[in-house]
Amino acid sequence: MKVLMINGSPKAGGNTAAALGEMEKIFAQEGVETELIHVGNQVIRGCIGCGQCAEKGRCVFDDAVNQAAPKFEACDGLVVGSPVYYASANATLVAFLTRLFYSTPFDKRMKVGAAVVAARRGGLSATFDELNKFFTISGMPVASSQYWNSVHGRLPGEAVGDAEGLQTMRTLARNMTFLMKSIQLGKDAYGLPEREPAQRTNFIR
Repeated sequence: MKVLMINGSPKAGGNTAAALGEMEKIFAQEGVETELIHVGNQVIRGCIGCGQCAEKGRCVFDDAVNQAAPKFEACDGLVVGSPVYYASANATLVAFLTRLFYSTPFDKRMKVGAAVVAARRGGLSATFDELNKFFTISGMPVASSQYWNSVHGRLPGEAVGDAEGLQTMRTLARNMTFLMKSIQLGKDAYGLPEREPAQRTNFIR
């Protein structure tokens, strides 16, 4: 089992990192390999809708997105962490995820996804919902915890004092591990669910 962890915060040692680190400890205990990619401090432009990824099988902008793509394909689970900015995820992270999910042609079904968010006070649930949409449009089961996957803290490192938030992260990692292992057993026994040809309709004809 392998989990790819994405830190979407500009701060390498901030509260998002503290939340991901708490999960990492549990993954290690459970024998799950992890790899962390820090994208929040990089210059990553947004998608321009050029469509060239459909021909090339990769994004036309050769940066962290293309570097992360094979790691995403190889992993069993994806954890995405972000601070909250105006009740939304960090724009750099959103640009990264939009291009990563759109430009990669491989089947993402049954990879387990988990969103983790950090904030001083509010906007957590809106950001949590925003990030989960990347998983659910891709056929990825979403791992849950004992509460919405969030920690509180303003200054870097303050989240380590959020006892309930850190417990939520540990529970999330355990639940995610169980789900990944269960899905692997199901895939070995039954394979992936049948996939119908895509039906695409437009609101304006």
